[in-house]
Amino acid sequence: MRSSKNRLVFIAGLALLMIFALPVLAFADGEEAEELPALFATWWSVLPPLVAIALALITKEVYSSLFLGILCGGILYAGADFAGILNHVLIDGMVGSLSDGWNVGILLFLVFLGILVAMMNLSGGSSAFGRWAKSKIKSRAGAQRSTIFLGILIFVDDYFNCLTVGSVMRPLTDEYNISRAKLAYLIDSTAAPICIIAPISSWAAAVSGFVEGENGLTVFLRAIPFNFYALLTIVMMFALVSMKFDYGKMATFERNAQEKGDLFTVHDASMIGAESAEDVSNPNGKVIDLVFPIIVLIISCLIGMIYTGGFFDGTGFVDSFAGSDASVGLVLGSAVALVITIIFYVCRRTLSFNKCMDCVPEGFKAMVSPIAVLTLAWSLKAMTDSLGLSEFVEGLVDGMGAGWMSLLPAVIFLIAVVLAIASGTSWGTFGMLIPIAIAATSNTPELMYIAISACMAGAVCGDHCSPISDTTIMSSAGAGCNHLSHVESQFPYAMTVAGVSFITYIVAGFSKSAVVSLPLGIVLMIATLFVIRSMVRKSDNARAAVNTEN
Repeated sequence: MRSSKNRLVFIAGLALLMIFALPVLAFADGEEAEELPALFATWWSVLPPLVAIALALITKEVYSSLFLGILCGGILYAGADFAGILNHVLIDGMVGSLSDGWNVGILLFLVFLGILVAMMNLSGGSSAFGRWAKSKIKSRAGAQRSTIFLGILIFVDDYFNCLTVGSVMRPLTDEYNISRAKLAYLIDSTAAPICIIAPISSWAAAVSGFVEGENGLTVFLRAIPFNFYALLTIVMMFALVSMKFDYGKMATFERNAQEKGDLFTVHDASMIGAESAEDVSNPNGKVIDLVFPIIVLIISCLIGMIYTGGFFDGTGFVDSFAGSDASVGLVLGSAVALVITIIFYVCRRTLSFNKCMDCVPEGFKAMVSPIAVLTLAWSLKAMTDSLGLSEFVEGLVDGMGAGWMSLLPAVIFLIAVVLAIASGTSWGTFGMLIPIAIAATSNTPELMYIAISACMAGAVCGDHCSPISDTTIMSSAGAGCNHLSHVESQFPYAMTVAGVSFITYIVAGFSKSAVVSLPLGIVLMIATLFVIRSMVRKSDNARAAVNTEN
């Protein structure tokens, strides 16, 4: 039923594109179209991303939505020239994006990372780490904090985080009667929120690819202090553990786990059955089999990045890092880390060379989805560039008052949240919005970093709330938790952080200072939790009084 509805929406979208094309046919000029389209730097340049966003909200499907946005850009650019539309969409857009050296480097990094993830999972290092942690951690709060710290440690990729933290920490959290819903929340909250503020990650590389005219990595680094949702999510996790309370559905799941020993509340037979059959990793794996490849990857990528920045030619460390080519550096670092990891596993006899090679196609398959989203997002960006979106938005915002512009980050944050909830993808969301945010703030550079952070933060927030998000689904699977239980228990937590983040973005828009806005956001976050805890305790006391009377 749903697939039929989506097909109807897809067909309707194509029909709308044909209708939108009618004005283009009237304005198109064959000779002019070879240089600049007739609709260059007009409001029509906003249409391709709007089509993609609207269809993503309606269909909750990112691939077809992005493609229709790209097709819309091709029609607006080439007018009635059918061959021109195909050439602009396929050659200038998709082939052009895939032949760009920077973009190819990002895709190679993703492939190498996927292979490394597959090898580390197969080595048995995750299971070994879980056994070690169980012997060292002696409290319920300690088990939750160790889960958070492990999630922070595995910052190179959110998929790797979800695939690893659950299997490693599940025996330990079960030992201390921590509900599977709480474990899923901790996994999900240390996946995308950590990756989006880690300079050496697949997310940093992807975001850098959407920034033109400046060093993408430098922009990413300067945007980190303004990524309020990610930073406040980390604050909230530690605060909840220290304050020892939960609310919403999570409180029910945790109460059942502690008082009744029921870790699930909502039992999922498929998850429970999968747990008994899932351990196919090497039983001889050691903790070093998990830790060593991660350390090598971090060091290799750092060296690769400062190498591209001229560090070994005499440039200072900070300058070389700021001036590095993230795409080339990450490819060099991940390739070296992959070779060293294979040698390490073979020499230790953890994995045979053939087993390592079996991980190559598995790792590639795991990265097909993000590669597809990135390719389509890059192609959509090529369409908006060719239609003069930056020039149009720059002219549009020139006459706007400073007060309105100061609210732009908060508005962008809300738009990103809604879009990511509907589409289930963070990458697709900030792929659509970052070019618009850059164009809108081109005359106010100090606001650009806040606006870019708002795109990323809103995308991660929506990703947290969306039941169709890859990381949400994988967090449920990693924790062995019923998926709906994870979604409905995490949603109030995500919305709490989102509300505080929205207010903080308003403050940041006017102050344009992370020194002012971030501490205020942290204080507001903790104060909000104290208020919620007070309300929860009053409710619990009232419930206890009723039970006593009965």
